[in-house]
Parts: sequence; structure tokens; C-alpha cells
Amino acid sequence: MTAHLGLGLAAIGRPGYINLGHDQDLPPGREVDGLRRRTHELLEQAWQAGVRYFDAARSYGLAETFLGEWLTPERRGELTVGSKWGYTYVADWRHDAETHEVKDHSLATFERQWPETLQALGGTPDFYLVHSLTKDSPALDDPKLLDRLRELADSGVRVGLSTSGPHQAETLRKALTLETPFTAVQSTWNVLERSAGPALAEAHDAGWFVVVKEAVANGRLTARAGETPFNAFAVQHGVAPDALALGTAAAQPWADVVLSGATTAEQLASNLAPVVRGPLEEFVQEPAEYWSERSALPWI
Repeated sequence: MTAHLGLGLAAIGRPGYINLGHDQDLPPGREVDGLRRRTHELLEQAWQAGVRYFDAARSYGLAETFLGEWLTPERRGELTVGSKWGYTYVADWRHDAETHEVKDHSLATFERQWPETLQALGGTPDFYLVHSLTKDSPALDDPKLLDRLRELADSGVRVGLSTSGPHQAETLRKALTLETPFTAVQSTWNVLERSAGPALAEAHDAGWFVVVKEAVANGRLTARAGETPFNAFAVQHGVAPDALALGTAAAQPWADVVLSGATTAEQLASNLAPVVRGPLEEFVQEPAEYWSERSALPWI
């Protein structure tokens, strides 16, 4: 394996998310204090296990705040913090809200969310990404926004983008044509959805920092998915499905960090013991099929 493992807080910084079985993993009541304690416990567990990359976003409920509360000056100098802007959390701490987050990649949203991130984290993140760019996003064609992001990059923050949807490679390659400000990317890549791989390799070769998200496909590459062909393969080889999925992602030569999205101590411990058993190309789905299935996952 070439990549380091990191911890992403998408599923633990708010009471609702789209991971399979998410409602079974959270503290009773899903109240703020309960999720705060759980997040701090997971951060400490990851830290003690050697994890040094932590990922949040403005739309992950209180994830940035929970992370900022856990950070100490001593730790901060030894770890890397990434966060993202461009989505606003609007669920008002309800897991059954009709709308959980709203996308807006405008300059006005950046100017509002950047100081919010600074306050929540208690300082400057190392990476700050445009959250979940798709090919129809106006951000890559907005000269005023790009100029502002260049200013941020010039201040020492690594500016980047995260990608989503069946056209991730197209979005990333468009960003690669820009000389600045982008030097980092976070993309979905897993056993089922590998279409962004060649573009991520190009970004890595260009000196970009590459982070893999959704390596267990929102639970579809875990035991929670039931008797799938992938899970049957994992059982046959005596390994946990999530460990196999994370190991496969971490083995990609262009990956710098692969994120665990664990919400329990048991999940994190399993995630942090990744294994590799071949390329597993027989499980690949067409991107349109994969993203259609993902979009159908309920917030629970």
C-alpha cells in the first residue's frame, strides 16, 4: 500500500447521512453532545493509531467545530487538516430533514464560509477545497472566484477541489488545465467506481495531492450490504469487506490519503487494518449505474 489513511467526519458531524445502517451507529438521540463525544473519541482513537490526516467540511454539520475542539497546539503541528466549502448545512440537526445541504460555489459563499471555517477550526486548515464540483458547476469559469482562490493559495493554504458524479474525470481534467490555484483533489474511487483513476493519476503526476473518499461506497462495500459478490469474495479470503475495499484504494500508486468514514470505534479499527487481495476488477460498475444507486441512498 502506498497511501496513508485519514479520517473523514462526514457521517459523524451531523445526525443524518447516506451510509448504510447509519442510524444504527450513532449515539441514542443523536444529540449534539452525544455526537461531539463520539467524534472526539474517534479522533483520539485515530490519532493513537497513527492517523495524521483529518477531513471536514462546512456542510458536515458541526464537524469542523468538533475537530477544532479536539485539536491542541501540540497535535496541530503534527497533523494535516483538510476542509471544504461550497455547501451549506441546512438540516437544523434533523436526520429526517427534507433538505440537508445546499450547494452554491459562488464567490459570496466562499467569502462567508472561509471565516466560518477559521472560527470553527480555531485556525487555518492546510487544505481548503471547493466541495463536490461537477461538470456543470460554474466555479471553474468564474474569474473573480479563481482570483480569490489564488490569493488564498498564495497565503500558504493548499487550494483544491473535490469531485462527485459520473463525470469526475472530466471535471478534474478541466481543473488541471488551469495553472492555478488548484493543487489538490479529493475524489470518489472504490472497487465499484474507478472511472476517475486515470485522471487522478494525471493529477498526481502534476504534483497534486490526491485524497480518496467513499472507499467503502457509503457502506456498499461493507458487511452492511449483505450477501453481495464482493462480500462473498472477502469471506472466501478471510478478510473484512471494508478492510479489503480500503486496502484496494490505498494500493493505488497515485493516492496520497484514503479516508475512513467510520462512525464507531469498531468500524474505525477494522478500517485501519486494510488488506490487499488483487485488483478486484470483476466488481467494477458503470459510472452511471454506480452514481444512480448512490443517489438513491436515503438520509438516515
